[in-house]
Amino acid sequence: MPSDSQKLLPDFIILGAMKCGTSTMAAQLGAQPGIFMTDPKEPNFFSDDPVHAKGISWYNSLFANAAPSDLKGEASTHYTKLPTFPKTMERMVKVLDAPKLIYMIREPVSRTVSHYIHEWTMGGIIKDIDSALNTHPELIAYGCYARQIAPYVEQYGADSVFVTSLEAMNHAPEETLQRICRFIGFDGVPEWIQEQALTNVSSERIRRFPLHSLLIENPVAETFRRTLVPQALRDRIKRSRQMRKRPVPSAENMARMHETFSADRKELHRLFPNRTDLDLCYPFAVS
Repeated sequence: MPSDSQKLLPDFIILGAMKCGTSTMAAQLGAQPGIFMTDPKEPNFFSDDPVHAKGISWYNSLFANAAPSDLKGEASTHYTKLPTFPKTMERMVKVLDAPKLIYMIREPVSRTVSHYIHEWTMGGIIKDIDSALNTHPELIAYGCYARQIAPYVEQYGADSVFVTSLEAMNHAPEETLQRICRFIGFDGVPEWIQEQALTNVSSERIRRFPLHSLLIENPVAETFRRTLVPQALRDRIKRSRQMRKRPVPSAENMARMHETFSADRKELHRLFPNRTDLDLCYPFAVS
């Protein structure tokens, strides 16, 4: 009989990739009766040292509100961020015997650009995209999907990993949701909830700065701004901190990424043979 702690562990994990629709899929799964998703969506328990230090009891507590019959899941993109979080697999294996793992990918150059925009917005990268690509190797590394998912295939087996893509979800959302639900063992009839279809409009993001939460997201500060700062000035300041145009890498960096991602695609096909549908993510590599 499973111990109480074993009962409070995930049946499945969405483990990436970053900027590939994981938030949308987690929301869709969490909206289905009989499926429980953690809050926060990304606990990052197995990857982040400070979070892991909270201990297994803390992780168990994230699933405490699930009904006994619920399928329990979490979604942490940090689990497929090598080499940034190298201890993830070592920690996961000690806790989870046979989890169902969901890995979402997308056209990797687009993912890289979205990753850059995210870091620019959060203030983590202040360089232009070409300078960032030359100094922040993780922008490309996180899009080498075979490299990221191979440790899970080696540990748990290819049958324990379901790979799908943002392109597939956008093209056929209900079918993609149904396939994932069958994979995790959900015996209900899943329904795609349009209201849960999350969107991130990068051009509307405001670049964060020190004290951003205090000065921008604080309701009291918002009231003062609206009262004391003219709308035209507020709009001008907002535009100055927005990325109005999606950045385009140089031809040299595009060629470098295409070469890197094409090689990784071959390895992805080795891990998951006969998955020609994954080539939706590699238009630059398909003749």
